Amino acid sequence: MFTGLVLLIALITIPLMPPVKHYLSIPNKVVTVNNNSPMQVADLGSAVKADSVPNNVMKAANKDFYAKSPGEGEILYKLAGLPIKKTNVSVLKNKKVIPGGQSIGVQLHTKGVLVVGHHLVQNGGTSVSPGEDANIEVGDIILRINGKDIGNMQDVKPIVKKAGSDGKPLSITVKRGDKKIKTKLKPVKDDKDNDYRIGLFIRDSAAGIGTMTFYDPQSKKYGALGHVISDMDTKKPIEINNGTIVGSTVTSIEKSSNGTPGEKQANFSVERDRMGKITKNSAFGIFGTLDNTLTDGKYNKPMPIALSNEVKEGPAKILTVLDGEKVEEFDIEIISSIPQKSPATKGMVIEITDPKLLEKTGGIVQGMSGSPIIQDGKLIGAVTHVFVNDSTSGYGVHIEWMLDEAGINLNGKETPKAS
Repeated sequence: MFTGLVLLIALITIPLMPPVKHYLSIPNKVVTVNNNSPMQVADLGSAVKADSVPNNVMKAANKDFYAKSPGEGEILYKLAGLPIKKTNVSVLKNKKVIPGGQSIGVQLHTKGVLVVGHHLVQNGGTSVSPGEDANIEVGDIILRINGKDIGNMQDVKPIVKKAGSDGKPLSITVKRGDKKIKTKLKPVKDDKDNDYRIGLFIRDSAAGIGTMTFYDPQSKKYGALGHVISDMDTKKPIEINNGTIVGSTVTSIEKSSNGTPGEKQANFSVERDRMGKITKNSAFGIFGTLDNTLTDGKYNKPMPIALSNEVKEGPAKILTVLDGEKVEEFDIEIISSIPQKSPATKGMVIEITDPKLLEKTGGIVQGMSGSPIIQDGKLIGAVTHVFVNDSTSGYGVHIEWMLDEAGINLNGKETPKAS
């Protein structure tokens, strides 16, 4: 029993001893950017030596290493010449992008037409819903009717009218999640307007406002919003065929309060104010390419980015528009940040601290999503969501995942454009 007690005490106390604690604190992998900043590594005392392998990380002091070029390497700890611990090092490209902050209008066109509801058709004294009878669900995307690809709502009406006149059912292909489903639907003549109906509410486009996050002048790629655009009725992500972003002018702001998120009111014209195209709508925002260089922000020169493990709790700033088209800088606090090894949303919790912004907006409002977050001269992420019960606080996404979604690879090679 005494021996067991000694072993138990040893198991508890040994990990708490300073040398052991330092050893256990050594990470198995470190990801850093090639920006001449030192990498802090554990100091295990004069008896333990740390060396870099191969030569893409350079030893500068006993506990500091400097990245030399993008690539993979190792830091090897040795005691009396024998290896005792290895840390894998990934050195990423020191990418610089121009931070945004501009208010943008968003126009999305769906793939096919989106089913957003059912309705009843009055026929011969009875009420029927052909679409519901055909087992077509809200959220389904109608891709093809009678073998013809459906691009917009205007494509649907003539096909329905002809099938109704001929007394024939429609052969419909819908996309539901990852599956394609075929069904038959027979149009019914509506007694009220003497026209043929399918009993479905459909939509082929969506519009809204948000904020530009970054622009890469080398590739002309951009990222905005920081979160997916979902249909307001189905609450499902919109699968886009194409889309456009345009410049917008903030006309007023409905102030947030706890339990009621506010919003920016803005004007934009798709025909007049086009900035670029949208090719991707993902959990991390919207992405595509701009027609022209982004130059009307708070910062017009490229700024380095920070990885999730480099973000610190403490002061930071956001860029956004409160009036007209003027991008302004406001103080916030990073309450917490989670170093993420793989793409994930909601990596940061932020709090608005700027008195001017709080007075004007009450905190985070709709339309502010995508506002770039800057800390220590680096772009670290974007505002994404507000807390419903605390409008002064919300979530942010780390910038490295938005860059990845845009097709900007930090490993030293550009990937294909967002699609």
